[in-house]
Amino acid sequence: MRPRRFPQFLVFALATVALLLAGCASGPIKRVSEPTASIQQLSVGADGQWTVDLRLQNFSNVPMRFDRVALTLRTGDEAAGELKASPALTVGPESVDTLSIKLTPSAPARLLIAGTLADRRSLSYKLEGTVTAAAEDRKPREYDIKRAQPRARPAGRDALTHCSIATSGAFAPIPAPIIGASPSTPDPQSP
Repeated sequence: MRPRRFPQFLVFALATVALLLAGCASGPIKRVSEPTASIQQLSVGADGQWTVDLRLQNFSNVPMRFDRVALTLRTGDEAAGELKASPALTVGPESVDTLSIKLTPSAPARLLIAGTLADRRSLSYKLEGTVTAAAEDRKPREYDIKRAQPRARPAGRDALTHCSIATSGAFAPIPAPIIGASPSTPDPQSP
């Protein structure tokens, strides 16, 4: 009589299926990556106030809630001011959202931006500080932000910029990673 091999094969097959199902039971892996912050647009109001549209990018594959922003903004070599907010803003997985923050700039930074707008030049900026964010079901964590955008060529039709600088009015951000000057109102004396 021949020995029975069927039960051994069945035991092996069932064990393999059980291991495969156990591996799938945990679901997709949650990857939490450091978020970034950059300036998408800086708007100069008629009263001299700035509105900074801060771009918050979530590289994680789970939603992240941004609880606090505490960044120092420098334009050129001048300290412009502090960007502080407590937005409680949730950004979806691998997505971007913007946060508008009002800023009363320092006098040297205000003069620098006015000159940049008048000369239609571009401007470098630095952001340093922290962003407090939390992935779903996790405790908030502070992430260090150190971002510097070097001087770019003048903004214009063919310039690639990430951030536009404009005077008060309607604005359309220009896609890419640098500040460029683009006044929203034409000079009445130009042809």
